[in-house]
Amino acid sequence: MKAMMYNFNTWIKYKDESILVRDFERLLVNSGFTIVNKVEHFFEGQGYTGLWLLAESHFAIHSFPEEDKVYIEISSCVKEYFDRFVKEISRLDFNWKY
Repeated sequence: MKAMMYNFNTWIKYKDESILVRDFERLLVNSGFTIVNKVEHFFEGQGYTGLWLLAESHFAIHSFPEEDKVYIEISSCVKEYFDRFVKEISRLDFNWKY
């Protein structure tokens, strides 16, 4: 087996953190990823950072509500799950892409 990593990142328009967490967790699981753990930090006033440790690597969200933006990034060593995630992300209603 050859070591390979696949990475995708983008900016999307801001949505409530609870909606983002729900939608992305569902998308991760539906894509085949195994969520090992999740760490979240809510900034005082506004803002959110979330990191999902996946058996297949990781997924992160960083919100910037003052700019109406959210940065997302996923890295994976499993191309099948990664491709499914990237394909499905465009189907979610994020009013997305900056």
